[in-house]
Amino acid sequence: MVHSVHDSGYRKLFSNITIFKQLLETFVNQPWVKEVDFSTCTPLNRTFVSNEYLERETDFIQKVKIGGKEAYIYILIEFQSNVQKFMAVRVLHYITSLYIYYLENHKKVKKLPQIFPIVLYNGDRKWTAPEQINELIENNINLGDYAINFKYFKIAENSFDKEFLLKAGNIASTLFLTEAYFDIELIKTAFGNLFEKEEDKQAISIFFNWYEQFSNNNKMDSKDFNELAKVYSDKSEVDSMLATALKKQANRFKEEWMAEGKAEGKAEGKAEGKAEGRTQALIEKSLKLLNKKLGEIPSELKEKIETCKDITKLDTIIDEIFDITSFDTVTEIMEKIN
Repeated sequence: MVHSVHDSGYRKLFSNITIFKQLLETFVNQPWVKEVDFSTCTPLNRTFVSNEYLERETDFIQKVKIGGKEAYIYILIEFQSNVQKFMAVRVLHYITSLYIYYLENHKKVKKLPQIFPIVLYNGDRKWTAPEQINELIENNINLGDYAINFKYFKIAENSFDKEFLLKAGNIASTLFLTEAYFDIELIKTAFGNLFEKEEDKQAISIFFNWYEQFSNNNKMDSKDFNELAKVYSDKSEVDSMLATALKKQANRFKEEWMAEGKAEGKAEGKAEGKAEGRTQALIEKSLKLLNKKLGEIPSELKEKIETCKDITKLDTIIDEIFDITSFDTVTEIMEKIN
């Protein structure tokens, strides 16, 4: 069934925080997006799509904190080419259903959380349906403040030009590029570039699985998928070799700082000299490893490491260098371990 690639596939994609973050930051041009704490993302495993529409759409709901306040991002994915004129009515129905569900599970709540509704359309035709419900209602009577007012945020994949999507160069934009402007050579290049830009390799793996579903549902020729699979295999092998090399280097550096620490401590002739020498060696090796793997270290984080006296924190950075994919992870290590 054609819709299954969107139903389960899109849910898996947007359940990944990296891809969800890219979707909002690249395609939702609203100031509040900068205030989203993506570390608080929690998918709501519940659908509010009516049974009669399950063949043409699916939804995905992510609970987040925006400016420290709980909110929901509701994404309705429309995967039929026919533009639904009264989509605003359906979205409003789903939003009120979500609120009723929320009230049933939060008996003592005093106010409802905010919900940001998105309609994600990947059809071929231009999306022409009104985004605001009052455009669908007769306005020959002035109801003033009592008139119904509701609007959803539209993301039509085919409304973004090819150049914009290529320049964005992330998983979310490559997804749109695939569906709106399918060209296997273009896709191979864009997909391959993700391995150079994207730290979250698991997100790339999830995206590749989506391509596999895309092919299995006859949305991509098997020959094209095999070409893409070769890109994935080749890039993954290179990444694996690099990761193995980094891990070996980490172990070698660890042995070096242990030797350096002992040597400096012996030179000092005191226990504290030994500890200081070992700590300094740890600091230098931590900085060297992080710089080699992630590039230039932010000045604030670099200062924290340079002034760190906690061997456990420095030791953790070196031990986990294989798994560290961003400076945020290092910051968490420096802050969480006492």
